[in-house]
Amino acid sequence: MPIPLVFGINVLMGLLVWSIAVALYLWPVLRRLPRADALRPLLLLHSFRFMGLAFIVPGVVSPDLPATFARPDAYGDLIAAILALIALAALRTRAGNAFVWVFGVWGSLDLINAFYQGGRHALAPGQLGATYFIVTFFVPLLLITHALVFRLLLRRDDAVAARDRRLAA
Repeated sequence: MPIPLVFGINVLMGLLVWSIAVALYLWPVLRRLPRADALRPLLLLHSFRFMGLAFIVPGVVSPDLPATFARPDAYGDLIAAILALIALAALRTRAGNAFVWVFGVWGSLDLINAFYQGGRHALAPGQLGATYFIVTFFVPLLLITHALVFRLLLRRDDAVAARDRRLAA
């Protein structure tokens, strides 16, 4: 089987399996929580995006990995991790949702740009070295949880309270 096909299957299977896991186990819990409480574990997860700095560590990635891909991806992930931590700290403030929006937009665009740049540079999976598992295991989860972040931001928080009142009656 061609290696690019194996890579694509890995990413697609990651998206599929994480989608199932999130739909069965994470979303049923988060949707019942007030927005700030539901966002907290998602922002904490994204705080681990500092791991993207591995793209610039010699020996972790191939020396053939283009720096024009690696540097923006590494620093984009670091910025996303910092924004997630800031949003996490600000959740209970008036500006909390605004910080989450900034994180959500930046983090999503960073992931989309990384996929675009990977294709533009015609990256071979071997160039990713150990970071192959970031791309095939962690990034699908990040994409899915970004969708949850936006879903929570767009949800009226009083909808949770109203549903709880209906269930209690």
